[in-house]
Amino acid sequence: LMWAAYVLAFGAAAWGLSHLRAGLRERAAEAAFPPSGQFVEVGTTRVHYVTKGEGPDVVLIHGMSGNLRDMTFSLVDRLAQDFRVTAFDRPGMGYTDRLHDAGETIVEQAALLSAATRALGLEKPVLMGQSYGGSVALAWAVEFPETVSALVLTASPSHPWDGGMSRLYKVNSHPILGALAIPFEAAWVPSSYVQGVVETVFDPQDMPPGYDRHIGAPLTIRRTALKANALHRAGLLDQITELEPRYDKLSVMPVELVHGTADDTVGLGIHSEPLADRLPHARLTVLEGVGHMPHHVREGAVVEAIRRAHERARDRGDD
Repeated sequence: LMWAAYVLAFGAAAWGLSHLRAGLRERAAEAAFPPSGQFVEVGTTRVHYVTKGEGPDVVLIHGMSGNLRDMTFSLVDRLAQDFRVTAFDRPGMGYTDRLHDAGETIVEQAALLSAATRALGLEKPVLMGQSYGGSVALAWAVEFPETVSALVLTASPSHPWDGGMSRLYKVNSHPILGALAIPFEAAWVPSSYVQGVVETVFDPQDMPPGYDRHIGAPLTIRRTALKANALHRAGLLDQITELEPRYDKLSVMPVELVHGTADDTVGLGIHSEPLADRLPHARLTVLEGVGHMPHHVREGAVVEAIRRAHERARDRGDD
């Protein structure tokens, strides 16, 4: 029994030390990468956003493990030449508050960001989401179609798939294992590992120069962000399965899909191709040899898709 007591005492001390170090790392991350935009309140929830430019409205939603800095690296500036473009932090990521501790569904996230858009006076934007952010955009367009003029999905999950989650997401989304593991991850994961993960997301292309210095990757290993991210991923398959039968509500909306053939995170043949076949007003742009980050490595193709979406919405009198 004595050795068990020693083990428990050591574990408790290590856990407490990890929380202490995690707090120090989080404060350093927030000092290095403070909020880059402004806040709008939706009820009691603060939503962090950046708006730039003038013209028709475009809203951008980032993917998993990220924040709006993914969009402000270069895409916001490029779009701002022709549009009033707004990028949001999703709940629990970047600097937007969490709605609750159970993991916000894509519909809950869509409702929050839709309400934030209305609070900011944005008018029926073209809505672009990348990866998980595209699933949120899909939920937004299905639930609140009257608030969107057109939809642009970039490397986005849209249909149920076979396969499970990584061990990391399984652990971090577990109510007990996550509470034990996340403080250790936040405290001790090396910056070099985070850097490597960021670079891998761009495979088979190279990460754009300066992206790692801009994105604020240390913000993603804060304890709240690790938990929120894992819960979002854990719930996605069930939420997409529930949403998918309702895509007929998008039958008259202009939809642009951009997807690379080398995307091994979100498969072209599982998601964008079936959606393009299903929706009569969907247009699919297939990028040969491009991986999961076309909004960076083929930014021009995504910009053109957004412009086409706007023009198509304008032509049907929905802008």
